[in-house]
Amino acid sequence: MCQFIETIRIERGVVYNLDYHTERMNQTRAVFWPDEPPLNLSESLQPIMNVEMIKCRVVYSRWIEEILYTPYQIRPVYSLQIVHSDNIDYTYKSTDRSAINELYMHKREQDEILITRNGLLTDTSIANIALFNGKEWHTPKHPLLKGVQRAALIDKHLIREKEITVDQLFNYSQICLFNAMIDFGKIKIDVNRERIRI
Repeated sequence: MCQFIETIRIERGVVYNLDYHTERMNQTRAVFWPDEPPLNLSESLQPIMNVEMIKCRVVYSRWIEEILYTPYQIRPVYSLQIVHSDNIDYTYKSTDRSAINELYMHKREQDEILITRNGLLTDTSIANIALFNGKEWHTPKHPLLKGVQRAALIDKHLIREKEITVDQLFNYSQICLFNAMIDFGKIKIDVNRERIRI
Protein backbone atom coordinates (compact mmCIF):
# COMPACT_ATOMS: atom_id res chain seq x y z
CA MET A 1 0.00 0.00 0.00
CA CYS A 2 1.21 3.53 -0.79
CA GLN A 3 2.21 5.60 2.21
CA PHE A 4 2.84 9.31 2.31
CA ILE A 5 4.18 11.75 4.88
CA GLU A 6 3.80 15.28 6.10
CA THR A 7 6.73 16.70 8.05
CA ILE A 8 5.44 19.47 10.29
CA ARG A 9 7.37 21.98 12.36
CA ILE A 10 6.19 22.58 15.92
CA GLU A 11 8.03 25.21 17.94
CA ARG A 12 7.05 26.06 21.52
CA GLY A 13 3.55 24.76 20.88
CA VAL A 14 3.07 26.60 17.58
CA VAL A 15 2.27 24.41 14.57
CA TYR A 16 3.65 25.97 11.37
CA ASN A 17 1.83 26.01 8.01
CA LEU A 18 -0.83 23.58 9.23
CA ASP A 19 -3.37 24.64 6.58
CA TYR A 20 -0.83 24.03 3.81
CA HIS A 21 0.05 20.59 5.20
CA THR A 22 -3.61 19.65 5.51
CA GLU A 23 -4.35 20.80 1.97
CA ARG A 24 -1.43 18.86 0.46
CA MET A 25 -2.31 15.72 2.42
CA ASN A 26 -5.91 15.79 1.24
CA GLN A 27 -4.91 16.58 -2.35
CA THR A 28 -2.67 13.50 -2.32
CA ARG A 29 -5.41 11.35 -0.77
CA ALA A 30 -7.88 12.60 -3.39
CA VAL A 31 -5.59 11.28 -6.14
CA PHE A 32 -4.98 7.85 -4.63
CA TRP A 33 -8.23 7.35 -2.68
CA PRO A 34 -10.82 9.61 -4.34
CA ASP A 35 -13.72 8.14 -2.39
CA GLU A 36 -12.27 8.97 1.02
CA PRO A 37 -13.42 12.16 2.81
CA PRO A 38 -10.86 14.84 3.72
CA LEU A 39 -9.02 14.55 7.03
CA ASN A 40 -8.43 17.32 9.55
CA LEU A 41 -4.80 17.27 10.71
CA SER A 42 -5.42 19.66 13.58
CA GLU A 43 -7.59 17.05 15.31
CA SER A 44 -4.70 14.56 15.38
CA LEU A 45 -1.73 16.69 16.44
CA GLN A 46 -0.57 17.32 19.99
CA PRO A 47 1.44 20.56 20.08
CA ILE A 48 4.33 20.18 22.51
CA MET A 49 4.99 23.20 24.70
CA ASN A 50 8.35 24.51 25.97
CA VAL A 51 10.42 22.68 23.36
CA GLU A 52 12.55 24.70 20.94
CA MET A 53 11.76 22.76 17.77
CA ILE A 54 9.95 19.47 17.16
CA LYS A 55 9.72 17.51 13.92
CA CYS A 56 6.27 15.98 13.65
CA ARG A 57 6.17 13.17 11.08
CA VAL A 58 2.67 12.18 9.98
CA VAL A 59 2.44 8.93 8.01
CA TYR A 60 -0.83 8.46 6.16
CA SER A 61 -2.64 6.56 3.44
CA ARG A 62 -6.44 6.36 3.42
CA TRP A 63 -6.18 7.51 7.03
CA ILE A 64 -3.48 8.72 9.41
CA GLU A 65 -1.40 5.70 10.37
CA GLU A 66 1.33 7.09 12.61
CA ILE A 67 2.49 10.36 14.17
CA LEU A 68 6.02 10.69 15.54
CA TYR A 69 7.47 13.64 17.45
CA THR A 70 11.26 14.07 17.58
CA PRO A 71 13.61 16.95 18.45
CA TYR A 72 15.05 18.63 15.36
CA GLN A 73 18.34 20.34 14.59
CA ILE A 74 19.20 21.84 11.23
CA ARG A 75 22.04 20.09 9.42
CA PRO A 76 24.47 22.71 8.05
CA VAL A 77 24.91 22.80 4.28
CA TYR A 78 27.82 24.74 2.80
CA SER A 79 28.33 23.10 -0.59
CA LEU A 80 26.35 21.36 -3.34
CA GLN A 81 27.02 18.71 -5.97
CA ILE A 82 24.83 18.84 -9.07
CA VAL A 83 23.42 15.43 -10.03
CA HIS A 84 21.23 14.61 -13.01
CA SER A 85 18.16 12.40 -13.35
CA ASP A 86 15.59 12.80 -16.10
CA ASN A 87 13.43 9.98 -14.74
CA ILE A 88 13.05 10.89 -11.07
CA ASP A 89 9.50 11.54 -9.90
CA TYR A 90 8.66 12.69 -6.37
CA THR A 91 5.43 14.57 -7.08
CA TYR A 92 3.88 13.18 -3.91
CA LYS A 93 5.70 13.13 -0.56
CA SER A 94 6.03 9.37 -0.32
CA THR A 95 7.74 7.34 2.39
CA ASP A 96 9.69 5.75 -0.48
CA ARG A 97 12.70 8.02 -1.00
CA SER A 98 14.89 5.35 -2.63
CA ALA A 99 15.39 7.27 -5.89
CA ILE A 100 16.48 10.40 -4.00
CA ASN A 101 18.69 8.41 -1.65
CA GLU A 102 20.41 6.78 -4.63
CA LEU A 103 21.20 10.20 -6.09
CA TYR A 104 22.46 11.38 -2.70
CA MET A 105 25.18 8.71 -2.86
CA HIS A 106 26.76 10.82 -5.64
CA LYS A 107 27.37 13.93 -3.53
CA ARG A 108 31.12 13.19 -3.38
CA GLU A 109 32.81 15.52 -0.89
CA GLN A 110 30.01 18.10 -1.00
CA ASP A 111 27.44 18.47 1.80
CA GLU A 112 24.31 18.04 -0.31
CA ILE A 113 23.09 17.38 -3.85
CA LEU A 114 21.25 19.70 -6.23
CA ILE A 115 19.10 17.63 -8.57
CA THR A 116 18.47 18.56 -12.19
CA ARG A 117 15.83 17.03 -14.44
CA ASN A 118 15.70 17.57 -18.19
CA GLY A 119 18.33 20.28 -17.87
CA LEU A 120 16.38 22.27 -15.26
CA LEU A 121 17.14 22.83 -11.59
CA THR A 122 14.71 21.19 -9.17
CA ASP A 123 15.48 20.58 -5.47
CA THR A 124 18.12 19.26 -3.11
CA SER A 125 17.53 15.90 -1.42
CA ILE A 126 15.92 17.62 1.56
CA ALA A 127 14.71 21.04 0.47
CA ASN A 128 13.27 23.33 -2.14
CA ILE A 129 15.55 26.07 -3.38
CA ALA A 130 15.43 29.71 -4.41
CA LEU A 131 18.12 31.72 -6.17
CA PHE A 132 18.83 35.45 -5.78
CA ASN A 133 19.67 37.57 -8.83
CA GLY A 134 20.34 40.78 -6.91
CA LYS A 135 16.73 41.93 -7.08
CA GLU A 136 14.43 38.97 -6.41
CA TRP A 137 14.35 35.31 -5.48
CA HIS A 138 13.45 32.72 -8.12
CA THR A 139 12.38 29.17 -7.30
CA PRO A 140 12.36 26.38 -9.91
CA LYS A 141 9.01 26.17 -11.68
CA HIS A 142 9.12 22.37 -11.75
CA PRO A 143 10.44 21.13 -8.39
CA LEU A 144 10.52 17.47 -7.46
CA LEU A 145 8.10 18.27 -4.64
CA LYS A 146 5.95 21.34 -4.15
CA GLY A 147 6.78 22.00 -0.53
CA VAL A 148 4.45 23.76 1.89
CA GLN A 149 7.02 26.44 2.76
CA ARG A 150 7.50 27.05 -0.96
CA ALA A 151 3.73 27.43 -1.44
CA ALA A 152 3.52 29.88 1.45
CA LEU A 153 6.43 31.98 0.13
CA ILE A 154 4.88 32.12 -3.35
CA ASP A 155 1.53 33.18 -1.88
CA LYS A 156 3.32 35.96 0.05
CA HIS A 157 5.12 37.05 -3.16
CA LEU A 158 8.52 36.53 -1.52
CA ILE A 159 9.70 34.14 -4.25
CA ARG A 160 8.70 33.75 -7.89
CA GLU A 161 8.55 30.62 -10.04
CA LYS A 162 10.92 30.44 -12.99
CA GLU A 163 12.47 27.76 -15.17
CA ILE A 164 16.20 27.80 -14.36
CA THR A 165 18.70 25.83 -16.41
CA VAL A 166 22.05 24.58 -15.15
CA ASP A 167 23.73 27.10 -17.46
CA GLN A 168 21.78 29.94 -15.83
CA LEU A 169 22.71 28.90 -12.29
CA PHE A 170 25.88 30.98 -12.16
CA ASN A 171 23.98 34.13 -13.16
CA TYR A 172 22.70 34.15 -9.57
CA SER A 173 24.61 35.28 -6.48
CA GLN A 174 23.04 33.13 -3.75
CA ILE A 175 21.05 29.94 -3.35
CA CYS A 176 18.73 29.40 -0.39
CA LEU A 177 17.58 25.99 0.87
CA PHE A 178 14.29 25.76 2.75
CA ASN A 179 11.61 23.29 3.74
CA ALA A 180 8.91 22.85 6.37
CA MET A 181 11.57 22.67 9.10
CA ILE A 182 14.10 25.17 7.73
CA ASP A 183 13.10 28.83 7.54
CA PHE A 184 13.68 30.73 4.31
CA GLY A 185 17.03 32.51 4.68
CA LYS A 186 18.43 30.13 7.29
CA ILE A 187 20.67 28.24 4.83
CA LYS A 188 22.26 30.43 2.15
CA ILE A 189 25.16 29.45 -0.08
CA ASP A 190 27.16 31.75 -2.35
CA VAL A 191 26.85 30.66 -5.96
CA ASN A 192 30.34 29.94 -7.24
CA ARG A 193 32.18 26.95 -8.66
CA GLU A 194 33.89 26.20 -5.37
CA ARG A 195 30.64 25.86 -3.42
CA ILE A 196 28.61 24.30 -6.25
CA ARG A 197 30.23 21.54 -8.29
CA ILE A 198 28.90 20.41 -11.66
